[in-house]
Amino acid sequence: MNRPLDVGVSELLRRPGTQREFEVVAELDGLRISSAAVPDGAEVRGRFTIEAMSDHAVTVKGDVVAPWTGECRRCLREIDGSLTARVEEIFETHPVEGDTYPLENERVDLEPLVRDAVLLALPLAPLCEATCAGPEPTAHPLGGDERAQGDPRWAALSELKFEDTAEDR
Repeated sequence: MNRPLDVGVSELLRRPGTQREFEVVAELDGLRISSAAVPDGAEVRGRFTIEAMSDHAVTVKGDVVAPWTGECRRCLREIDGSLTARVEEIFETHPVEGDTYPLENERVDLEPLVRDAVLLALPLAPLCEATCAGPEPTAHPLGGDERAQGDPRWAALSELKFEDTAEDR
């Protein structure tokens, strides 16, 4: 099975200070947050420089680029775009949870790094354009239609009358 995000680093670990540049392309499904997502089957691209810090740790620096789709937070139209996430992380044989990634069997698995970077770069509240005014009120199913009736369960509220008392003034 071809795993484009699994990279061997044995030659680098034998010579600390050496580095290598490489590019990867992968399809990663399930990259979504509530407001945006990378379409399943879309290509996620990475361009990285990997450098050996010692015989048990490497740094990975570079950029991850991915397409995304979502809904405009104002008008709810479907929109799409492209994101670029800058990464700079350490992989080591004894990783510190939440701080570094694991380096196992002289290989680095870039998938968790790429997933984290893309998820953090997805827009939380996308806009189709900065001047988007939102939906047209008359086009909305509840706005502008004189015949639209409210929920009949709330009809009794329209019958309520409030009296103005001296205490209210």
